[in-house]
Amino acid sequence: MNIYTRKKRWKWILFSLAVLIVAASLWYTQMLVQQISREERKNIEIWADAIHQKAELVNYTDRFFRQIQEEERKRAELLADAFRIVTITEESTTLNFLLKFIQENTTVPVILTDSRGKIKNTSNVEFDPDTVPNLTGNLRREFMVYPPVKIVIGGGSPPDYLFYKESKLFNELRVVLDDLIESFFSEIVINSASVPVIITDSTLTQVIEYGMLDTLKAQDSMFVQKKLSQMAAENEPIEIELADQGKRYIFYQDSELLTRMMFFPYFQLGVIGIFLFIAYILFSSARNSEQNQVWVGLAKETAHQLGTPLSSMIAWIELLKMEGIEGDAIEELNKDVERLQKITDRFSKIGSEPRLKKENIVQVVQDSVNYIKSRSSKKVEYRFVQNHQERIMVPINLHLFEWVIENVCKNAVDAIGGEGKITVDITEEESIVLIDISDNGKGIPKSRFKTIFNPGYTSKKRGWGLGLSLARRIINDYHKGKIFVKNSQLNKGTTFRIMLLKQN
Repeated sequence: MNIYTRKKRWKWILFSLAVLIVAASLWYTQMLVQQISREERKNIEIWADAIHQKAELVNYTDRFFRQIQEEERKRAELLADAFRIVTITEESTTLNFLLKFIQENTTVPVILTDSRGKIKNTSNVEFDPDTVPNLTGNLRREFMVYPPVKIVIGGGSPPDYLFYKESKLFNELRVVLDDLIESFFSEIVINSASVPVIITDSTLTQVIEYGMLDTLKAQDSMFVQKKLSQMAAENEPIEIELADQGKRYIFYQDSELLTRMMFFPYFQLGVIGIFLFIAYILFSSARNSEQNQVWVGLAKETAHQLGTPLSSMIAWIELLKMEGIEGDAIEELNKDVERLQKITDRFSKIGSEPRLKKENIVQVVQDSVNYIKSRSSKKVEYRFVQNHQERIMVPINLHLFEWVIENVCKNAVDAIGGEGKITVDITEEESIVLIDISDNGKGIPKSRFKTIFNPGYTSKKRGWGLGLSLARRIINDYHKGKIFVKNSQLNKGTTFRIMLLKQN
């Protein structure tokens, strides 16, 4: 098991633990929210029940006032009959009784006028009868709430009229009732349950009162209608019927606190997610920086270590030549020394900004493939789609780019097990050049398309797993291009694609 397999397993273990922790946190928070919701719902039900009880109290009070009003009307009519009887009777006992009855009227305001409206007598009025001789204007309208009682006196004289209105006591009770209704609405909108409330008329459109809503938004009819729909969806509106006011509907919804509590777990999860994402970016950046330093240090140390024996080998070859030793062995030694010099040069360029120079990419690729071809099995067939005469100029660092091609080709040779076919295709587009290197080997699972470029990843028993990682670093970082697995099928083969810019 390589380092990346272990790392992947640990990632899944940590991810599973994180999911369990988040799920437990959400479950517990949701349980608290539901408990708070039940308590608040209980408070709202108590509040709604109190509304019904108080509405019943208001209606009962109104019915009581109406009974008083009816009683006062009867008393006024009885008073009018008494006046009528007084004018026609001659019996002293009856007369005294009626006069006493009239005098004991201390609540109902009455005015007795002749047929022309001249005031003849008054009782329980608020004005001075001596200064107001006639029943006219506002005073007449004030006493015309109820039809006047016509009093016909014997002898053919014109009739008198008895005007009356509600008593001062009844008017005071009416003010109390109106205040009670007004305070009823006020107590609804300023409620102990602290929930948003809208009171509408019977059409469900005209807003009468509202509470726990933004004042500016409440002036917007569209906002109000939308809010009413939301409230109706959450809770059945409370229907009440008040005297002289008709039906009223009370819309309400969950409190802002409960709403915030319901969304708090997701907000908490979002904050944790953002924090973890930022932490991941920071740690990843620090890790990449550390890896870069390790890469650069390792590469330069390797170049330094190779430099000393390489210089000795060059000196020994020259000494052999001076002694007259020639032949294929010396030639092959020269080739290997040149190869080592190239490798040393490659390692020395890691970590520094390489200089790019326009090269014929077709020739460079073919030369690199030919080098691998000369050192691989004869059973490996190499095929070039382009011919040697084609020229595609691309800015590259020759030594580093050759390294990339060699690494990809070596992986292709390993994939086909030393027997198969490797195809190289170079395509020129308007601003980029595409290099596809394909084999008919064992293929790569799709889940590992990106993993194979990680340092240390290898499918071989012996190997460091650095070739493709170096290739990606050279193409992505130094040439500003891309290298990736274009496609792959198990037991059918793999295609690596390299994208290079024609202009840097």
